[in-house]
Amino acid sequence: MPKTWKSSTIGENHPKLGKNKMQEYISKTVSIQRQAEDIYVFFSDFGKFSQLIPREQIDDFLATADECTFTVKGIAMGLKILNREPFSMIKYMGIGKVPFEFLFWVQLKQVAPYDTRMRLVLHAKMNMMLKMMLKNKIQTGLDSFAEQISSAFNGNMQYNGN
Repeated sequence: MPKTWKSSTIGENHPKLGKNKMQEYISKTVSIQRQAEDIYVFFSDFGKFSQLIPREQIDDFLATADECTFTVKGIAMGLKILNREPFSMIKYMGIGKVPFEFLFWVQLKQVAPYDTRMRLVLHAKMNMMLKMMLKNKIQTGLDSFAEQISSAFNGNMQYNGN
């Protein structure tokens, strides 16, 4: 288990998303039996995501290395990579007509060869009503997403880093 993670301070200097305006959610830490580099390479290029997109839920998925756009239930939205820290962190920002402003990142810490710990962090700017309605769902969703990523990398996902 990693003893420390890098501080989750992305967005503090962003003009719209300062730290006092956002709620932080952190997933549980999961173990992935891959090198941190392999996981990082996958998450740092949206072009590699197409193999994981659930086509029954997401339409019009388009991607470059730095940005992706898609449609969910008729609403066009997307993600943009803000920063990459090789083999440890990839930071994203929501773009388009997202339901609320957010920053999201994947944190990686390799603790041994082929043993990387991962957690997901979300900073979301929501009004009080949305916070109350979504707090538990967001936490449950992040934990579930982390588990699904771990299962995919540890299981049958055929990904070789290219």
